[in-house]
Amino acid sequence: MEAGHTPVSSQTNPVVLVVEDEPLQRMMAVDMVEDAGFVATEAADAREAERILESRRDIRLVFTDVDMPNGMDGMQLASRIRDRWPSVHIILTSGHVMRRDVLLPSGAVFFPKPYRPAEVIAQIRRFMTED
Repeated sequence: MEAGHTPVSSQTNPVVLVVEDEPLQRMMAVDMVEDAGFVATEAADAREAERILESRRDIRLVFTDVDMPNGMDGMQLASRIRDRWPSVHIILTSGHVMRRDVLLPSGAVFFPKPYRPAEVIAQIRRFMTED
């Protein structure tokens, strides 16, 4: 699946933007989101994610890896999302231990890798019912 591809209609189901630089991890996350009944679109890095957010108004949640190349990591992306698109929900994930002194943007949730897909989907559903 190519970055930016949206295979299902976003007219009826909430849209989740998956941001992950590792293609296999991104594909698995997109499958997880789509299997749960959400529409997934994807970005290979934070800059691409920001471009997608600028061009689309239907994205309700961003599920992003923290560790990414090209000058902006997932934490920086999350902060920019909170500033520019405050209604978009944020879930961050990383295979590295998160320092306790690192503050997540307001309302964001963190899942360490490997995460349990059922827990991530449950959190996505909670966010969607808040809207």
